[in-house]
Amino acid sequence: MQISKHTDLRDGSSCILEYDEANGWLRATWLGHVEPREAYNGAARYLQALQNVRCPYLLNDNSQLSGPWFDSVEWLRTVWLPRALHMGLRYVAHVAQPHDLLDEAASMGRSLLEGQLHLQVFDDVASAEEWLHQMQADAA
Repeated sequence: MQISKHTDLRDGSSCILEYDEANGWLRATWLGHVEPREAYNGAARYLQALQNVRCPYLLNDNSQLSGPWFDSVEWLRTVWLPRALHMGLRYVAHVAQPHDLLDEAASMGRSLLEGQLHLQVFDDVASAEEWLHQMQADAA
């Protein structure tokens, strides 16, 4: 079920947020060259969606991004993450851009408080999905 989709009319970049009912997780798919303002707005839309769809699992897919990603690990760590944790987020499968497995999410993961959020970085969507399924099975 699609929750939101924002497309930048200037260059076609977009962020699609959906609740994957079959798998029981939220999926954020980023496409194209996403400017910092678009990234902040997409992250904020995720928090709005999480208020209504309390889901501990997120698949964040950056595999179709081109250009640099979001430059504010500090904002993610100090503003976005505490809000997401408060609303129940516990597992993030992050699919990195093809050319950069050690992207911002990997850096953020090193600075998180142990035990509050499980973050894994992947180079393909199938591996990320497999890990989320395993996390769901372990939590059951």
